Amino acid sequence: MADFGEILRNIGEFGLFQQLTLIALCFPNLFLSFMFASFIFIESDPERHCNTDWILRADPNLTTDEQLNLTLPREEDGTFSRCRMFVPVDRDIGSIREYGLNETSGCQSGWLYYNALYEFDLVCDKANLVEVAQTVFLAGILIGSLTFGPFAESFGRKRATQIPLVIMFIFTVSTALCPNIYLYLVLQFFSGVGAGGYRVNCIILSTEWIGMSKRSWGVCVTQLFGALGQCVLAGVIYAIRDWRLAQLITAAPLGVVVIYIWCVLPVSARWLLNRGRTEEAKQLIVKAAAINKRSVPDSLLEKIAVKDTLNTGGIKIIFRSSLLTRYFFTVAFAWFSLNLALYCLYLNMGNFGLSIFVTQLLFGAIEIPANLFSMWLLEVFGRRVLFIATLLAGGLSLKLLDPRCLLRHSETIVNVYTMLLVQD
Repeated sequence: MADFGEILRNIGEFGLFQQLTLIALCFPNLFLSFMFASFIFIESDPERHCNTDWILRADPNLTTDEQLNLTLPREEDGTFSRCRMFVPVDRDIGSIREYGLNETSGCQSGWLYYNALYEFDLVCDKANLVEVAQTVFLAGILIGSLTFGPFAESFGRKRATQIPLVIMFIFTVSTALCPNIYLYLVLQFFSGVGAGGYRVNCIILSTEWIGMSKRSWGVCVTQLFGALGQCVLAGVIYAIRDWRLAQLITAAPLGVVVIYIWCVLPVSARWLLNRGRTEEAKQLIVKAAAINKRSVPDSLLEKIAVKDTLNTGGIKIIFRSSLLTRYFFTVAFAWFSLNLALYCLYLNMGNFGLSIFVTQLLFGAIEIPANLFSMWLLEVFGRRVLFIATLLAGGLSLKLLDPRCLLRHSETIVNVYTMLLVQD
């Protein structure tokens, strides 16, 4: 049977067919970053104070400073409390000025934010729901990755990219219309399922059509589009300041993507061959060669035969080899460490001290040269050296950012483990 690598060398390892397929699969990654848009609007500790407009009934001509001085208690550092207020009283303004107010309570009429950006009032006694929302979304990504990974083996890479996209589209629209935080949590979970499923399988499908010499492009370009999406997100949120509208803007291109990916995206010929569907694979190979302006030798097509047995071992095959098992746990541990560090930083961007829009822009802008250089550096140094070097640099950087945070040390720890286990 002809090796699929040999087939790609004949029809073109990275011709027009592969380039169009890669761009089609990467385009949705521009909007995967928008899945995080609503988190910007539920920052855990925004600048705010209780709504105390009740006192304006006693004197509508009060200045803002007078209103705050009369109705808000102060913290030990002299700033106005962000979670407490003086209990409203039915007295005239002269009496309030003379005797003041003493009894305090939580905010009775909501909050007023210095930056009119935030939703659901997840502050004070509800602040913990911010972490819950983030955790629920990331749990959805985990479930989506674990679900649609095996799904791709059984039903194909094309189906495993189409269905998550449909899920993302449906629940992105639904999230924009949700009336409360509890429904928001449910919808964010399913949005995460779609995002996790697509993120994994778009890379698999794109790389399976690309030859070994350009395989790194399939991964790096998908990540590059994600970085560009981070930058676009910063501009969109800065211009709109309305997370529901931002969600709907995200859903519009996803709807277009669902249509073209469902109609024109090619199936993986490699997967078809592994499933014994040789004739379908041959038709796709001939079509890809024609788009690449190549011809497929008849002798090569004759070598393509049905496999005697299908791969039904699943993930158990990995654990039959000590080498594959070692590689599996090394990469899994590294991926865990990387995502832990990345999301710790991303989901706490409001605490960096910069404008949240500038911070969002920087998150994406920094990744752009990193992904561009990776395409070249992978060919120069190989996967192992670059894998160790970049993770080690990231881990040391996190140490310098906050040496007290043990969680952020995990990326450094994993690199020692990687250097001990991974071999070329």
